[in-house]
Amino acid sequence: MADAQLPLGWTVQRIRDVSGDREAVVLDPNRAVQWVAGAGAPEVLHPEIILGFHSLCLVKPVQDDDWYMGSLYDDGSIDCWSAYGDLYEALRGL
Repeated sequence: MADAQLPLGWTVQRIRDVSGDREAVVLDPNRAVQWVAGAGAPEVLHPEIILGFHSLCLVKPVQDDDWYMGSLYDDGSIDCWSAYGDLYEALRGL
């Protein structure tokens, strides 16, 4: 896990401590991610950072500062259905 894949000021250990998930990991952002909670067709998100928590994940897109919670599927794709204004709030929402 490269530090470049972590949010500024965060470590994997801090992410694990706040989330309560001792197996939280940083995932490769090169995968299909979409926002499915809005009205209409799903919107493609371009991830900068993805944090994995078993079958859930948090995605920080390149295009905004929000964190999106979603389901991580066996094929590596992600459907996001909830958004948070900051990482701490998103981690507590897991």
